[in-house]
Amino acid sequence: MKNVLFVCSQNRLRSPTAEQVFSKRRDIEVESAGTNHDADNPLTHELVAWADIIFVMEKAHRAKLQKKFRASLKGARVICLDIPDDYEFMDPELVRLLEARVGRYL
Repeated sequence: MKNVLFVCSQNRLRSPTAEQVFSKRRDIEVESAGTNHDADNPLTHELVAWADIIFVMEKAHRAKLQKKFRASLKGARVICLDIPDDYEFMDPELVRLLEARVGRYL
């Protein structure tokens, strides 16, 4: 079973949507977090170390992840989905984008 982590800035819209969409799969465990210190679920070294695959929504998230959590990344694969902060939680277009961009890596 693979551990999959979805990361955005605040953990309010994009990454929680991704977590909900992919939580139905039985072959992966999913979590989500935000890079900002005031995120609903802030990113931690423990979460980063737990993950086998980390999906970030923007390049800025990857940069923060690699700068602040480099020691915890180990062999985790980090994939940037290039999804801007233009969507509401569970927005059908966001769900479609996530399914299209994440599916090929799982």
